[in-house]
Amino acid sequence: MDPYIHKVQYYETDRMQITHHSNYIRFMEEARVGFLEQIGWGYDRLEAEGISSPVVSVSCEYKKSTTFADRIEIMVRVTDVTPVRLHLAYTMTVDGAVVCTAESSHCFLNENGRPTSLKKQKPEFYDCLLRLCEGEA
Repeated sequence: MDPYIHKVQYYETDRMQITHHSNYIRFMEEARVGFLEQIGWGYDRLEAEGISSPVVSVSCEYKKSTTFADRIEIMVRVTDVTPVRLHLAYTMTVDGAVVCTAESSHCFLNENGRPTSLKKQKPEFYDCLLRLCEGEA
């Protein structure tokens, strides 16, 4: 998988000229969208096929500050997948130095907003995630 690159914008920094911590959650979403597009299951496709995948938890561990114009390289990987949950890990680096590690968990909902089994509703997507989790894809 290709990493997602985010260039820190001036408005994403605080008075100390450091990237505000809340922005890393947005960077995770940007990287997740790119990751799903790379594997052929972008959010637009999922939603068109009646699946949504809201965030149910998120955590970040900030290792080093970033500032305006830094290019953050974000790698996304599947750490666990079940028929109803997806767990992703993110490693963010600048010039090879880790600046943040993070995780997010997601559930799967059908078009009525009810929990659904991805294994039953979209088995090809579920199998793709399983392969990525096992490092086969």
